[in-house]
Amino acid sequence: MDGSRGDGTGARGQASVSAISLPSRMVTPLRAVGARALLATALLVVSTVIVYLGRDGYRDAAHPGQPLSLLGAAYYSAVTLSTTGYGDIVPVTNLARLVNVLVITPIRVVFLIVLIGTTLEVLTERTRRGWRIARWRSRVTNQTVVVGYGTKGRSVLNTLRDRGTAGDTVVVVDHDRQEVTAANRAGLAAVAGDAARREVLQEAQIGRASRVIVAVGRDDTAVLITLTARQLNRSAAIIAAVRESENEPLLRQSGADQVIVSENAAGRMLGIAAVEPGAGRVIAGLLGGGLDLAERRPGAAELGKPARQAAGTVIAVLRGGTLLVADDPRADALQDDDVLVTAGYPGRPAAGTAGRA
Repeated sequence: MDGSRGDGTGARGQASVSAISLPSRMVTPLRAVGARALLATALLVVSTVIVYLGRDGYRDAAHPGQPLSLLGAAYYSAVTLSTTGYGDIVPVTNLARLVNVLVITPIRVVFLIVLIGTTLEVLTERTRRGWRIARWRSRVTNQTVVVGYGTKGRSVLNTLRDRGTAGDTVVVVDHDRQEVTAANRAGLAAVAGDAARREVLQEAQIGRASRVIVAVGRDDTAVLITLTARQLNRSAAIIAAVRESENEPLLRQSGADQVIVSENAAGRMLGIAAVEPGAGRVIAGLLGGGLDLAERRPGAAELGKPARQAAGTVIAVLRGGTLLVADDPRADALQDDDVLVTAGYPGRPAAGTAGRA
């Protein structure tokens, strides 16, 4: 999808219709109709058995003086459950009439509900969907908005999930309704529409988002989405990916806090792997999940010490927006507001945090 139009936006000039959809259990129409047919048949069989067991209490105008046959019981049940009856077969004893009042009539009510169940279900589903969306809108805050549910978007979501981000705090935006449906099946709220349009991002409640990740397939699209997102949310962290490095400054000017240049990253990785295979395997491990990077603050016992002596494998220090490698002389004395970047195995708790308040 990243190579085509599966990038969260439709073609320019086309009308864009935005629609928020929440994850729910999907039932195919054929299955729903089949379930209703089975239930209606079961009700008809139950009614037929009840009437046939009390056949001596019924009078059949077509066969006077004869007990009600099984076919007559089935016929009486069918016309009674679906209509008010034709009067050719009637209950004549008190017991038969009591059974009709207490048993057959409730079965008829359920039978009629089954017949009109499709209409009721549509009305109920619309009401329920509207209520769920209104409730979601009133509660969603600090969410992560991921634009594009293609290969890059799915990888982003897998990484967020592995890092502990709950699915109910993520909103996907994509113009392809099939991708939106796939996101719903994955348990994610999603918006169908052109993410470069204000109203689409507003459907995703972007004004309350803490992070916006732009994972689309075209650089010009990424710029438009980033620019629109920044206009709607001045404080959210915006991370975007582009293919060509020449578009990175434009994306930063549009409001992106971090820009990932995919082609440069891939080319550099290929070069390192060719010249230094071991280093290439380390990078592949980071990208493939065999190794992991994590951030933490220095523990109380680590303050004032060099980054190389901190617990764990510290590879860099982030200080006031400046990235320092671990052996940088400026990293010889860790400060309270430093952020340590460590390498290790996925899922292993970061070392050195126990002494931190």
